[in-house]
Amino acid sequence: MSWALNLFSFVTISAGAFFFFAGAVGLLRFPDSLTRLHALTKADNLGLGLVVLGLLPRAASLLDGLRLVAIWALVLLSGASTAQLIGRALRRRGDAQ
Repeated sequence: MSWALNLFSFVTISAGAFFFFAGAVGLLRFPDSLTRLHALTKADNLGLGLVVLGLLPRAASLLDGLRLVAIWALVLLSGASTAQLIGRALRRRGDAQ
């Protein structure tokens, strides 16, 4: 059973790292600010979710697992709020198309 947990952790953490990388590429390659913001927030939220999912079987206790999930939830909330504020500022400034 240990090899199955190792494989699960490896696959999900690797997939999370791939999504982080894809978000960074989107940040560098997309043409305008709103599409960059969209690519970065979506890929980073999914990437962090996969990393947390891969780390959950490795958590030493239930409390440690809950801490991981709480951190992920806080990042989701703060990322969405920040993206909303940046998008609104871009639209008011006239950079959004």
